[in-house]
Amino acid sequence: MSKILVTGGCGFIGSHTIVDLVENGYDVISIDNYSRSNALMLDSVEKIINKKIKNYPIDLCNYADTLNVFEQNNDIVGIIHFAAFKAVGESVEHPMMYYENNLISLVNILKCAKAFNVNNFVFSSSCTVYGSPEVIPVTELTPLKQAESPYGATKQMGEQIVKDNSAQNFKSILLRYFNPVGAHPSNHIGELPIGKPQNLIPAITQTAIGKLPQMKVWGNDYATKDGSCLRDYIHVCDIAHAHTLALNYLIQNRNNSTCSILNLGSGIGYTVLEVITMFEKVSGQKLNYTIGPRRNGDVEAIYANNQKAITELGWQCKYTLEDMMKTAWDWEKQIS
Repeated sequence: MSKILVTGGCGFIGSHTIVDLVENGYDVISIDNYSRSNALMLDSVEKIINKKIKNYPIDLCNYADTLNVFEQNNDIVGIIHFAAFKAVGESVEHPMMYYENNLISLVNILKCAKAFNVNNFVFSSSCTVYGSPEVIPVTELTPLKQAESPYGATKQMGEQIVKDNSAQNFKSILLRYFNPVGAHPSNHIGELPIGKPQNLIPAITQTAIGKLPQMKVWGNDYATKDGSCLRDYIHVCDIAHAHTLALNYLIQNRNNSTCSILNLGSGIGYTVLEVITMFEKVSGQKLNYTIGPRRNGDVEAIYANNQKAITELGWQCKYTLEDMMKTAWDWEKQIS
């Protein structure tokens, strides 16, 4: 079995991707220092796959510690790099923290990949690289505009770093995903935000369960059908499987030194208020929310043209918005 290194393996998307990798025949190790995750997540992953996963709780910004992982595992054939801070609002408040963490960790992992001849690299990017697009849906050829947040800027810079490194038999895929939500159907793993949730779906479920007294919809005066922001929501298991397919693609194309870019989205745009309505339908709960002002860093409307990922990877979304809300709500009820 080919060994894959997953950074951020105890996080929301990382944990689901480890499950998908193992179910598709890969051996996996993880790096996660638990700064934005929960150490118990791997225990839950292991319940699903019935296999132990080795995690190294180190800071990827420490090059010596990162190098040591590669020295202990000189048979790594591919890397999936998730580990990063990812809250838009927090990045606006603490930009230097985001530039330091997200970029230094990426440089260190790429330096180690080069030192140990690991030539297959999947980078966790984001639709935030498109900024506020003039035309939607966005394709991979949509021009990148100035990022709306320091988080988005770190993803634009990270993509450029990976592109510049994609030579001399180094192959990479930049996966620009939209809004991963939901939870694994087993109900063993899902999203565990630290502190007050920054993303819509955990804010909805935590309000519905009573952890939060009320939630805010940030803005109702956008140029969308109901005035709230429009996004492309995609189930985390669909995102996870795309990473497995991306690795397959890189490993099978042994002679190419390339950097491919793929959008990962459902291809459908839903407004915040439409998502709330669907949640209320699925859960039978009436959500307590109010309308607040626009939030700095938020893009008005964006959703994906996902045809390239479908064509090149043979990938398809299996989960609907209703599935996303149901699994997210089942997960919230299980952990509360």
